[in-house]
Amino acid sequence: MQTFLKIDEFCKLVHLEREVIEGMIERGVLNTKTEEDGEIYIEASQGTMSIVPTTSSNLSVNMNALPGESFVEKTIGTILNLHEKVLDAKDETLDVLRNENKFLKEALYSMQELYDEDRKTIDTLTAQLKHSQEEIEFLKRKYKLMWNKAVENFNG
Repeated sequence: MQTFLKIDEFCKLVHLEREVIEGMIERGVLNTKTEEDGEIYIEASQGTMSIVPTTSSNLSVNMNALPGESFVEKTIGTILNLHEKVLDAKDETLDVLRNENKFLKEALYSMQELYDEDRKTIDTLTAQLKHSQEEIEFLKRKYKLMWNKAVENFNG
């Protein structure tokens, strides 16, 4: 999963100037994307790995380039900050999923209630239909007997 940060946030996170980061972007060291609003986003985990030196000669150069805190302290700080952001994003995602599950559960209960009500209505209508059919059959027999009696009386 890729996490993209705005270029300014990334600069704060890695404790480097924006110009240095832009130079790295131009060299193709950092994975970036540009949104419609013109804001540049940098892929966080790949970006921090690109900043960490791979050889000891780079380490000594970078240590001299960074005044104040040592490079290792800044790297650890960067990793911790990224870890906190990942944990916050994870918690936010879990909250969203819990709310979505709660909504789906309530929708399922609602659908079940509607299904039960519809089933009761169908049962009631089926019983009424059966009763009406029995009544129609009874009336057919009654009128047939009455007309047969009337024809016998007329003929007889």
